[in-house]
Amino acid sequence: MIPLLGLHALVATLGVLLPGLAVYGDVLSRGPRTRPEVALTFDDGPHPETTRRVLAILREHGVTATFFVLGEKARAHPDVVREIVQAGHGLGLHGYTDDRLYSLRSSARVAADLENARAALHDAAGIATALFRPPVGFVSHAVALAADRAGLTLVGFSARTRDGSPHAEPQAVLARAERALSNGAVLVLHDAPERGEHVPASLAVLSELCRELGRRGLRPVTVDALLRGD
Repeated sequence: MIPLLGLHALVATLGVLLPGLAVYGDVLSRGPRTRPEVALTFDDGPHPETTRRVLAILREHGVTATFFVLGEKARAHPDVVREIVQAGHGLGLHGYTDDRLYSLRSSARVAADLENARAALHDAAGIATALFRPPVGFVSHAVALAADRAGLTLVGFSARTRDGSPHAEPQAVLARAERALSNGAVLVLHDAPERGEHVPASLAVLSELCRELGRRGLRPVTVDALLRGD
């Protein structure tokens, strides 16, 4: 039998690692199962090369997605952020920097990070967003509190494709994505490497994933559209 303190620690840890449990607040992890819609989401951009490759593939297949951008990279590549918007895709915040210890930071530090990220996005594209996926996707009490105070909707995922590792195998990424395809699914992919200059494995199989959406009769929508029920 797990001691009470140990149980509390377990629940607290699972709440961070599995945001879909919504332990610390509401987290959008999937859309309604009643509609044949899927949200493809891309993290860790923008990048002047790989993000543009993703945009080209999505344009070729008529697929709409949502990009969760890092403020630091948005400041470095504002033209790419504008291209995302001009192509009709959604935008969300992914923090200012890709801090792997984000879920351990204080709510004040998270709030300051979000303010910087928002400013960077506004300076790059002149728009605001109400969507926020924390770095690594982990949601702690401090992260949830800061997001709520900032009026942001926390966005999680129904499935990771694990395409961000430099050692990821494209076919394994595709298999994970295809297994996760169902009404309301929210898939995490990457349009840029978290660090370094490797190409995310999903780029090699993104065209096939887009075709599979069509074969299954699933309509790709932005996270905003999933929320609105368009």
